[in-house]
Amino acid sequence: MTRLVDARTDQFVEDIAALDPLTATFSGIAGHDGELPDLSPDGYAAREELHRRALAEVEAIEPVDEREQVAKDAFLERVGLIVARADAGVERSEFSVISSAAHAMREVFDLMPTETADDWDAIGSRMAKIPAALEGYRTTLLEEAGAGRVSARRQYAEVVTLVRGWTGQEGGAGDYFLRVVADAPEPVRHSLTRAAEQASAAYADFGRFVETELQPRGREVDGVGREAYSLASRYFLGAEIDLEETYRWGWEELVRIEADMAATAQRIVSGGSVADAVAALDADPARDCGSREAFQAWMQAKSDEILTAFDGVHFDIAEPIRTLACKVAPVNDGGAWYTPPSEDFSRPGTMWFSFTDDHERFSTWRETTTVFHEGVPGHHLQCAQVVHRAELLNRWQRLLCWVSGHGEGWALYAERLMDELGYFEDPGDRLGFLDMQGFRAARVIVDIGVHLGLTVPADNPFGWRPGETWNADLVLEFMRAHSRMDDGSLRFEVNRYLGWPGQAPSYKVGERIWLDARAEAQARHGSSFDLKAFHTAALDLGALGLDPLRAALARI
Repeated sequence: MTRLVDARTDQFVEDIAALDPLTATFSGIAGHDGELPDLSPDGYAAREELHRRALAEVEAIEPVDEREQVAKDAFLERVGLIVARADAGVERSEFSVISSAAHAMREVFDLMPTETADDWDAIGSRMAKIPAALEGYRTTLLEEAGAGRVSARRQYAEVVTLVRGWTGQEGGAGDYFLRVVADAPEPVRHSLTRAAEQASAAYADFGRFVETELQPRGREVDGVGREAYSLASRYFLGAEIDLEETYRWGWEELVRIEADMAATAQRIVSGGSVADAVAALDADPARDCGSREAFQAWMQAKSDEILTAFDGVHFDIAEPIRTLACKVAPVNDGGAWYTPPSEDFSRPGTMWFSFTDDHERFSTWRETTTVFHEGVPGHHLQCAQVVHRAELLNRWQRLLCWVSGHGEGWALYAERLMDELGYFEDPGDRLGFLDMQGFRAARVIVDIGVHLGLTVPADNPFGWRPGETWNADLVLEFMRAHSRMDDGSLRFEVNRYLGWPGQAPSYKVGERIWLDARAEAQARHGSSFDLKAFHTAALDLGALGLDPLRAALARI
């Protein structure tokens, strides 16, 4: 029995790795670590043609069984949307504080090993190619700007600030590229330092180009409008949703969560408010790690504890997945994220935290839920399991398929699962969990609101700004009122929503669809429903758009 869907999509993995070495490294595909993609218009055209050709060929293949049907559905949904984004000019012109080819070229060095001479050769080779890659990227961005495809002006300004930080012109982190090669062995340190200096100079020059050539041409308005937002929402969710209904649901969710927060706050400060409870938790020295190094040790210990407790009880965790590295990132941009293991698990799955220059408090009560989200049972369990299941999933499914609504929805569902399993019995940790739940609900409201140009409901439950039209200032004001995040991080978050339409709601909307799928499975199976078996079956499908996920789960 020839599995033609698997064969064609596996070939696609090799083809895309050759044309996009950054994706190869991020996905753990060996053999391309010394290379960079062609970021000129010709390079983008070649990658777009590769996607179009593969889409047409896979569409014509008849799957041999249910497993291949799921793989085909996933491929057509994902690659079809990548082609739609290319047709709309998004693939070439997307440029924001959180997402661009310039970000990817900087971030990839975080994942490159430094153990052997070959490792250092790859780093040097890749760094040496940065000036030419950025030159090609300039040509692409100017061509897109000439066609009217530009980002909002604030996004260009924020990237300029980031680039100044990466190149040591601003902030306290120093030159990122020089730090990457600082520990290189003596025989190659000089050549690597030279490559790092040239890479840093190229980035600094690119930042000036963005400031002088692109920023003045940027849009004044942050919102992208309904047509662009609908495509972005489908891309991040893998599902078509009723945007107005989801906007209304976001308000309802926020009210529900904040009522739970108020009740939980009473367990911390009797008769006090949520703000009183937060102040008490922040003042508790037992809940503050005190330093980046102590925080890293804490999150590693917490992660190891959950991995041990869950294996064989709530999930069956294969041996390679039992290693999860927890690191503080070498940049001061802020945020937390997860990177999956390499295909051979020589690079483990890794949870990253980044702290801004002015970050002073390293609170465990705020971040316990984040450890569950990024680690187990969140992203690490999901992503590393997919990489491991070679007997069930083809290489494209294991290494290249990612859907934000599926992945971030699962991770948020995982936080909810931890609450159901009793891991938030401590009221401080539970308040941290609820705070992040409310934060994600508020993001649904502001993201849809600002990009569609909606008005604040006249009868909104908070009596806040009734009838006013969403804009960037209102987004920041609303998020300040409904989160406990420090102002620097919150401003970064708001700029992220403004520049990455459709991504922020994918967490809460994805969680909603995961919960619906579980409820539907419970209804179908009745008293025979087994939660562990449901989770195993769902994760064994690999990453899927949420519409294909619902269809596949209904067939199980």
